[in-house]
Amino acid sequence: MGLDALITDLALILIVAGVVTLLFKKLKQPVVLGYIVAGFLVGPNFVFFPTIVDEGDINLWAELGIIVLLFSLGLEFSFKKLFQVGSSAVITALVVVAGMMLTGYGAGRLLHFTYLDSLFLGAMLSMSSTTIIIKAFTDLNLRKKAFASLVFGVLIVEDLFAVVMMVILSSIAVKNSFEGAELVGSIAKLVFFLIIWFVVGISVLPLFLKKTRKFLNEETLLIVSMGLCLGMVVLATYAGFSSALGAFVMGSILAGTNEAERIEKVVGPVKDLFGAIFFVSVGMLVSPDALAEYALPIALLSLVVIVGQIFFGTVGMLASGQSLKISIQSGFSLSQIGEFAFIIATLGMSLGVIDKFLYPIVVAVSVITTFLTPYCIRLSEPAYGWIERHLPEKWLVAIDRYSQSRTEIKPHKAVWKEAIAQYLWRVVLYSAIIVAIISISRMWFIPFMEELLPEWGRVVAAVVTLIVMSPFLWALMVKEVNMSLIRKLGEGRANRVPLTLMIVFRILLALFFVIYYLSIVHSQRTGVLLGLGIFIVVLILLSKRIQKQFMRIENIFMDNLNERELRKTGRNTNLVSDMHLAYMDVNANCPFAGRRLMDSNLRKEYGVNVASIQRGSKRINIPKGETRIFPGDTIGVIGTDDQIQSLLAVVEGSTLPEDEGENKEVIFTHVVVPDDSPLIGQTSSSLSIRNKNNCLIVGIERADGTFCQPDGQVRFEAHDVIWLVGEPDNIKRLTQERIMNNIQHT
Repeated sequence: MGLDALITDLALILIVAGVVTLLFKKLKQPVVLGYIVAGFLVGPNFVFFPTIVDEGDINLWAELGIIVLLFSLGLEFSFKKLFQVGSSAVITALVVVAGMMLTGYGAGRLLHFTYLDSLFLGAMLSMSSTTIIIKAFTDLNLRKKAFASLVFGVLIVEDLFAVVMMVILSSIAVKNSFEGAELVGSIAKLVFFLIIWFVVGISVLPLFLKKTRKFLNEETLLIVSMGLCLGMVVLATYAGFSSALGAFVMGSILAGTNEAERIEKVVGPVKDLFGAIFFVSVGMLVSPDALAEYALPIALLSLVVIVGQIFFGTVGMLASGQSLKISIQSGFSLSQIGEFAFIIATLGMSLGVIDKFLYPIVVAVSVITTFLTPYCIRLSEPAYGWIERHLPEKWLVAIDRYSQSRTEIKPHKAVWKEAIAQYLWRVVLYSAIIVAIISISRMWFIPFMEELLPEWGRVVAAVVTLIVMSPFLWALMVKEVNMSLIRKLGEGRANRVPLTLMIVFRILLALFFVIYYLSIVHSQRTGVLLGLGIFIVVLILLSKRIQKQFMRIENIFMDNLNERELRKTGRNTNLVSDMHLAYMDVNANCPFAGRRLMDSNLRKEYGVNVASIQRGSKRINIPKGETRIFPGDTIGVIGTDDQIQSLLAVVEGSTLPEDEGENKEVIFTHVVVPDDSPLIGQTSSSLSIRNKNNCLIVGIERADGTFCQPDGQVRFEAHDVIWLVGEPDNIKRLTQERIMNNIQHT
């Protein structure tokens, strides 16, 4: 009975990918490159190796790989991170993406590529690789450097730009033209759906996960998470967007919940599997003939990526007010393309708008630039020294002056900037929610009520919709920006006029929404009259009730939005006075991990009390002093803000990233005691080999063949064979000491 082609293809792919990636791990090269090489080996362009049978099935799995990759990327993203990355990351990302888009498009046209090939090429070359940069920073031990956090911020913004760009490219590719109005409409539609998905997701999902947490073991959590991911994929596709956008959005929503870490953990193996298949499918499209034929474009585009990313990254950081050194270090770190280049290329191929030769070219450029990334990062310091020595003095002074002016705090300007940002955010947010309510009422609720109540259905639907809209209308009209900001602005005429205009605009906008909706339900004249009447009644009679209702909705939303931070700081779990209940995860480097509570001195040193310990599915409430704290535990701690913040830094302090340093295994070897050895007559306890040398004596074999278990009292004799366990370096140092020699490894 023959196996299905899908099974044999997967077996071939995973076996080859496993062998190749082990080799790349040994050579300390990025695993992504190993997957691409494995794809080339099993692909149709390498005839000296077994080839997959059905590419269609593999492409389907690869599409699932894109979905899971972007879902995982969203889990690391969260909407809150976007607000925290700062202007430097946003400005730099804008400069890099815009600059590389134009440069890539120009390079494509110079190489006589078509209009759409050049456009997609520009998009592919504009995105640096998050995976490769994080891996390089980890290997080079640079993750704690000042510029590293800025680079991570740029990558976050670029990831968001990439998702937006995929939507725009899809729209342009379908009509094979660039229309400004349609582009603005597509962006507005995207922003609208992102806001609605964000608001609904943050309002509903944290509560759902909280209510069902006791049922969510790892298996159930994986099923629920992937179900939510694929559900959003279907919803995004139905709304006219890409499946990748839906996966990314759902990941971003779940990233703000308390279950985010657990979801990342359970989804990790799925991401690794499907991600590997995706990158293998990329390698299948590598053609040696195409690489030989397009060697010049590959070399040119590799140079464009390296030089362009370094130049635009440095310029963007300088424009955002960073110092010359940080700007150069950041620019050199961005000098590659990676996973999003493949995803965008896959999009162009699936739409049938780019030529097939472009794919292997981009893969080759990615391989070259990825390989050179660590060297580029290392070159940033010498490059900075060279540039500093050769730049004119007045240029250096101007850069320093500009950097200081950008970081200088200008109180009045900063307050206005914050006030306007809050104002615009509230207007856009509440307007999007109101438009969504109107759209749902128009497309679904009104027809449903008309069918249910033929005579009064339309009126009932209008009344219910207005009631649902009223809290958000009140917020749009009345709710001010932070009053402390208004007080800082003062009461001068220069501030009073713009503040008054801002309030008037919001009231008129709210009135417009009411009139527009009632015009849909009834005639335009009736809509205007009813709108004015209802507007006045709502404003005068119901404002306090509506205000109370809205504040309740907003508080729930803000608690859900900040759920992870509130869980750690405990600011939403007030007990008495300034005391709070906070939850924190114990990492492996915690100084009291493995110790009993009574020995940890938490109350004496930090002033806190441990109220609970969550260990896997087991919860220990009011733990006794004999209870030990282990890495991976989640402890519930009661204390003040200052006490909790002080303890949080100790309990959840930085851990070594994965792959930082070698994972050394222990070896099993033996030492023969010679006739003149000073070991004769000593015991294992007197030598303190475990403490001094970090090695363990596990057995002593006598000359007559008998075997002794070391208990600390057995004395060594001539010709004894001492069996040792330890790390190779520790064993080597131990055997080099004068008291031992003649070591033999088994």
